[in-house]
Amino acid sequence: MSHLTPEQREHYLVNGWLLCDDVLPISVGELQAEVERVASLSDSEILHHHEMTDFGAKLARTENFVPFSPVLDYLLQSSKVAEIAGELLGEEAYLYKEKVNYKLVGGAGFRPHQDKPAYPFVDQVLSVMIAVDDSTLENGCLDVVSARHQVQLDQDERGCLTTKVVDAMDWQPMPLRAGQTLFFHALTPHRSGPNNSTRDRRALYPTYNGASEGRLREKYYEAKIKAFQSPSDFDGVRLSLIGDFEGKPV
Repeated sequence: MSHLTPEQREHYLVNGWLLCDDVLPISVGELQAEVERVASLSDSEILHHHEMTDFGAKLARTENFVPFSPVLDYLLQSSKVAEIAGELLGEEAYLYKEKVNYKLVGGAGFRPHQDKPAYPFVDQVLSVMIAVDDSTLENGCLDVVSARHQVQLDQDERGCLTTKVVDAMDWQPMPLRAGQTLFFHALTPHRSGPNNSTRDRRALYPTYNGASEGRLREKYYEAKIKAFQSPSDFDGVRLSLIGDFEGKPV
């Protein structure tokens, strides 16, 4: 059964992103409660990353939590979210990775980038943002660029988009209400600012690949953990395999 109209599929194909309502099988309150619980799990179980803000050290990202959260396991792998991801990929969608970006009060933003350079082992990838809290201009919502998802663009030494590329683009703010879901191509350029508001802004980000490329989630996390254990001259907070995060180390 298709969840998308022909107009929605065409919008995604042309623009590289699609905003959907009424996708989640749980309430916003249940989503927020489970994200809060995942944030409290120990570092021995999942991957937590922190940043230093003007208000002290805070969580910046949590990942690799699906094995410890039946609620989010169902949401990301067995619900309409994964089914729509499959429609956009053109085949059954497999979960490639999952994360919560917290962007708590005072939290930093992300440089303009495309996701694909941070995703090894896979060709066709779909990124998804599920708003756990309202995402606004004040708390650092995403900005996206439409119809620029056909190729990988020029990158700087951090794996982010070069200034020349960024300045030539038309950036569109993408505020989301809690519970809304944004599907976007892994080559869709995007960025986000810091949280300058007085309220936290959390977002759940599952990433999917097509079934024809196999189940790669375990392989991805093995590679990421190995990379993070290796020496690096990167002087920022390492959240990703590229240097898009602008936060300060704790």
